Amino acid sequence: MALVLLLSLFAPGVLAQIVLDFNCTTYTTEFVYAPTATVCSNTYSDATCALLYPPETDGDVVEPATSIARPFNCYSADEGATVSADMKKAAVASCPKTCGYCCQTDAYSCSNVQFPRLNCATITSAQCLSSQWRTIIAQDCPSACGFCNEGGCVDGVIDCANDISICNAVGMQDFVNTYCQRTCARCSSASTTAASGGSGGSSSGCTSYIADSSTVCPSWAVNGFCTNTFYTLAQRKAYCATTCKLC
Repeated sequence: MALVLLLSLFAPGVLAQIVLDFNCTTYTTEFVYAPTATVCSNTYSDATCALLYPPETDGDVVEPATSIARPFNCYSADEGATVSADMKKAAVASCPKTCGYCCQTDAYSCSNVQFPRLNCATITSAQCLSSQWRTIIAQDCPSACGFCNEGGCVDGVIDCANDISICNAVGMQDFVNTYCQRTCARCSSASTTAASGGSGGSSSGCTSYIADSSTVCPSWAVNGFCTNTFYTLAQRKAYCATTCKLC
C-alpha cells in the first residue's frame, strides 16, 4: 500500500488513479469503478455535490470502468493522505453517486440469496425497471437494483403509486395483485420472509429445494406466481418450490 501511495505522489501518469479507498471498484489490469459505484442518485443535488466533492482534476467524473481519482473529500480530511471514516460516512449519506459509493448505501449494500434465479452480477438497469423481472430481482438480487430496503416486495409496474385508486378498482384486482403489490399492500408473507431470511421463503440458509412438480414454473414466476397472494404458500411449494426458492 505504501508503494502505491508513493507512486501516486511522484508518477504523473498514476496520479489520477484510484488510491487508498477501493470500495465499489473491480480489478482488471487496474482498479476501475464498478457499475454499482454510480448506480444510485445523490441525496443532495448534483450541483451541490460537485461543490462539496470537487474532482482532483477539473472535468473528471467518477464513472464505471474508469480509474480517475476519487475526490479526496469523499474519504479523506487531509487531501488523500489517510482515510477518514467520518468523511466517508458523510459522503455516502449525501453524495454517493458523485463519490462512487452507491454500492455502500443502504439500498445497495445487502446480500443476495444463495441460489438466485438470475445472475445477480449481470442484471441491467433495464431489468430493474422491467415488469417481467422486478419482483424476481427484489427477492433474489436486491442489491443489484437498490431494493435492499423493500422487504423483497416491489411494484412490477413502476408507476402504480401515481394513482392509488387502482388498488380498489373493480376489475383491476388481478392486475394490482400481480403488478402493484407494494403500493396496494398485496405483498405475500413468503416474499417478505424471503428477503428477511426467515423460514418459508428463499434465504441464504437454504442449501436445497424440493423439485418443481410443474414444467411451466418459470413462466408462472414471470407472471407473479411466486409472490401473488392469491396462491397459498402451500400451493407455491407444491408446484414450484425450486423456482420460487421455497425451503
